Amino acid sequence: MKMVAPWTRFYSNSCCLCCHVRTGTILLGVWYLIINAVVLLILLSALADPDQYHFSSSELGGDFEFMDDANMCIAIAISLLMILICAMATYGAYKQHAAWIIPFFCYQIFDFALNTLVAVTVLVYPNSIQEYIRQLPPDFPYKDDIMSVNPTCLVLIILLFISIILTFKGYLISCVWNCYRYINGRNSSDILVYVTSNDTTGVSSSADSEVCSGVCGHDPAPSASSVLLPPYDDATVNGAAKEPPPPYVSA
Repeated sequence: MKMVAPWTRFYSNSCCLCCHVRTGTILLGVWYLIINAVVLLILLSALADPDQYHFSSSELGGDFEFMDDANMCIAIAISLLMILICAMATYGAYKQHAAWIIPFFCYQIFDFALNTLVAVTVLVYPNSIQEYIRQLPPDFPYKDDIMSVNPTCLVLIILLFISIILTFKGYLISCVWNCYRYINGRNSSDILVYVTSNDTTGVSSSADSEVCSGVCGHDPAPSASSVLLPPYDDATVNGAAKEPPPPYVSA
């Protein structure tokens, strides 16, 4: 008889393209790993050759430097940390270690919270979009076209775009969370089956030990999981010490 664990009834084990949540988490971890590796290579090449990625203040339309050495080192450290987190999530999903997925799940929650704050800022301060567009460089692509759009329509378009991104990110969060619950439940059910079978084996071995004790004349060493029965002599003495029932008297 096949026993179905109760944790499989409360969430779905499938994700996009009808693949398992464990497979989806592995693919997601590999995708993030590739993206962060490409970003790391770009940052390292920019650090090795600063003139290649150097932008003057006139090109940026401001009086600040685009990327100095301190910001470059911070970006490289963040990229290395993200590569480590994505590698841990991929390894944890592949080897079914639920604890290795937690850092990647926390990163997803943090990223979702930041995007939610951006959406709230756009909704509360709609004029901030126009101010941000004005600060862009003069040769920024489609800057004049964006500035000519109605501010209300521009806010609605940006909110719609952010809503689509938040929906997609929420779906990825649910995929990783379901994978975490799946691995946790699978490990818990394996432990439950092992303990149950071990207890059953212990009861059988204890019965065999009693037979061996009666035939061989020595007491075997009890196991840690065995359930020992009382000796036969103690059971018969306790049974004989009980008072007999009253005699039957016919009416």
